[in-house]
Amino acid sequence: MRPLNFKETLQNDVKAVFLNPAEFGEPHVVNGRKMMAVLDDMEHIEREKRMKSNMDGVYVRQLLLYVASEDFGSLPPQGVLIKLDGQQYRVTDATDECGVYAIMLEVNRSR
Repeated sequence: MRPLNFKETLQNDVKAVFLNPAEFGEPHVVNGRKMMAVLDDMEHIEREKRMKSNMDGVYVRQLLLYVASEDFGSLPPQGVLIKLDGQQYRVTDATDECGVYAIMLEVNRSR
């Protein structure tokens, strides 16, 4: 058996390490399908900034969703709506990082 090259090693690490529930991964429902994901919720920092400057009581919640590209499907374009755990979000950016999609999501919220 030949040794794995770097790309193959990264691909194996997507689910074995990064999205592994014993490490970082948590089960989430994305567009009606259950899959392992990592959420980076930046709300606590951004909310404070926006609440101070936005007087109408509405702020934007942003979060970064990491999922395996093979679980998710094709990379979503900007502006597409994604349903995550029952809440609808708009994609503001998405990149493929060696088999893991980093998808920036946002939704308007009120205080």
